[in-house]
Amino acid sequence: MTLSEHPLEDEVHPIDIVEHIATDRDWEFDRIGDDQIAMAVEAQWRTYSLTLAWSGYDETLRMVCSFEMEPPEGKVPKLYELINRMNDQCWAGAFTYWPEQKLMVYRYGLVLTGGQVAGSGQIDALINTAVNSAERYYPAIQLMVWGDRSPEEAMQVAIAEAYGRA
Repeated sequence: MTLSEHPLEDEVHPIDIVEHIATDRDWEFDRIGDDQIAMAVEAQWRTYSLTLAWSGYDETLRMVCSFEMEPPEGKVPKLYELINRMNDQCWAGAFTYWPEQKLMVYRYGLVLTGGQVAGSGQIDALINTAVNSAERYYPAIQLMVWGDRSPEEAMQVAIAEAYGRA
């Protein structure tokens, strides 16, 4: 019986569900604590670092999907413009750049107040959305930062990619 078929899924801690998904997908992971897990997810463009943490205080499952990035200082203002354009296309989650850590970050918080419970399908979709969003915009980021394209031109790659798959 898989975890998603488990009749008591609502009693399973969300990080336990994430660990089960990571094990099932054969992803490298480290259970940092009872309420936090870090994973490495290999995709087409690169390997992404994902961290999911449960906060009982505000009943939120927080996810951060990141990859290292060190744009030239002169490109940072255009990078923020590109990020704004990317976020206009994202309905779940948002991108940001953390210059001190040199990380491009996609983050999302799943609010589960009032005793709500996230199922394995919902958590799996959360992780897939993060990785798919990072994959969709990675080429646009690279073109803008290293290929001297404008944010508008770089976004055309991400938009064309969305329409190019069946």
